[in-house]
Amino acid sequence: MSNAQRSIPPVGFGLWKVPNELCADTVYEAIKAGYRHLDSACDYGNEQQTGEGIARALADGLCQREDLWVTSKLWNTYHAKEHVRPALMRTLQDLQLDYLDLYLIHFPIAQAYVPFEKRYPPAWFFEPEAAEPRIEFAPVPLHETWKAMEELVVEGLVKKIGICNYTTGLLHDLMAYSSIKPSVLQIESHPYLTQENLIRMAKLYGMEVTAFSPLGALSYLELNMAGAQDSVLEQPAVKQAAVRLGKTPAQVVLRWGIQRGTSIIPKTSKPERLKENLALFDFALDDAEMQAISALNCHRRFNDPAQFCEAAFNTFYPIYD
Repeated sequence: MSNAQRSIPPVGFGLWKVPNELCADTVYEAIKAGYRHLDSACDYGNEQQTGEGIARALADGLCQREDLWVTSKLWNTYHAKEHVRPALMRTLQDLQLDYLDLYLIHFPIAQAYVPFEKRYPPAWFFEPEAAEPRIEFAPVPLHETWKAMEELVVEGLVKKIGICNYTTGLLHDLMAYSSIKPSVLQIESHPYLTQENLIRMAKLYGMEVTAFSPLGALSYLELNMAGAQDSVLEQPAVKQAAVRLGKTPAQVVLRWGIQRGTSIIPKTSKPERLKENLALFDFALDDAEMQAISALNCHRRFNDPAQFCEAAFNTFYPIYD
């Protein structure tokens, strides 16, 4: 099967919030444990270390490059057509790769451009040292960014392109103007945010769907964006299934994500969790368990620019209604 025909592996390793000093070793250990899907991004600030881990794994013969599915994401400050290719080339340089399997628009948000030599990765603030730092936006339409993304596919620098954090309205618009259709939609999804309409629509358009933060609140506790009381792992429906199956509550929730047809990208730096998060294919939830976990949906979004942009970056900028 050619790379362009491959489907995204169902379980990936998420690089968001993996500390730089641990990242190279963690990536190496993830590949050693059997992960073949790595989910990275410019904004995570650890692509150079991720590249070191990949390079070491390939040098040691843990796998071949074509065995890996490596995803990265275009940051908000690089949406203008003249900045898309340079942003990708910087990511490829850091990852020590010749191509990406998938390149995603990280957010449907265009920010003012920040040159590499000024700050990389540029993050959210335009001038972090200003007396009252804020996010500054750029008048770049999404169709301009997408056309530049399409050129990367034509050039052979990326195999597939897609989007993150889009709504159904943005999907409809994208499908109307795109020449190369998006292959993957990546969104926050977990039992508290099932996003069934969005996932169904993406699949009708022929896209695969990746769920980030598949365990919900666990990704946000250290950022003070969630509390322990928000954990889906304590829900009776999850715990009962875990007891029946002899699995951990986390494995039950991850299995729910796979069984509903999404790929998932859990993150951990703990070796025992690396293996646990992959051990999802020797059991299945029954229909009643799937329905009970899906019924936990309360539209609880943890990663919402309307909240974190205002709280952390002094700028109100919702993208979800």
